[in-house]
Amino acid sequence: MKTVVTIPTYNESANIGALIDEIERQGIPGLHVLVVDDQSPDGTGAIVLQKARTRPWVKLLSRMGPRGRGSAGIDGFLAALADGADAVFEMDADFSHHPRYLPRMVELLELGYADVVIGSRFVEGGQDADRGLHRRVVTQLAGLYVRAILGVAVHDVSSGFRGFTRRTLEAVRLDTCVSTGPSIVLEVLSRVCAGGARIVEFPIVFEDRVRGESTLTLRILLETLRLVWKFRTPPVAGADR
Repeated sequence: MKTVVTIPTYNESANIGALIDEIERQGIPGLHVLVVDDQSPDGTGAIVLQKARTRPWVKLLSRMGPRGRGSAGIDGFLAALADGADAVFEMDADFSHHPRYLPRMVELLELGYADVVIGSRFVEGGQDADRGLHRRVVTQLAGLYVRAILGVAVHDVSSGFRGFTRRTLEAVRLDTCVSTGPSIVLEVLSRVCAGGARIVEFPIVFEDRVRGESTLTLRILLETLRLVWKFRTPPVAGADR
């Protein structure tokens, strides 16, 4: 089974090299890493290329167009599918999604227990660590809002640490997604739920970044919540466009 882990990046030079090393230590057979970099001025791409010289399972997709978490995520998914992936994962580069969870999450897809596996803070055994009370409350309230609008039975709707079988991701119709920012997480989630995918939430401890700076702002958060209304009726796979 070929599994591709896509990692969208922007100015993650402080983390990406160590993250690739930690993924390698997990020893997952057939695992490949695709770093999707938005021309980071801090040299993130150069670090990835250096790692790739001795690790043929590491690749860099350097995007030349407009930056954005959403379009980077879509480009990573499409590139992984084009490269023949049987399963595609996505995770952040800042160690808030720790690679130690990957072996079991990959196994859940490989053994057929799920079509989608989500690294979840809000199921038994999961935790939202190292973040202040205010941020945890905002996350919980945003989750209630999203679940109410989309009608999805997922505890951690905003988790960006998730994996998909090839068939499930192909049914999402990635080329019709409209999100350019973090709302891509919710848009893809709404589509896999509407398609009846079997979803397993795997408990993780989310640890806030210690190096580098987050690009998430209050403006981006509010725009993400506004866009949720557009995702209520996702297109049906195979329908005419």
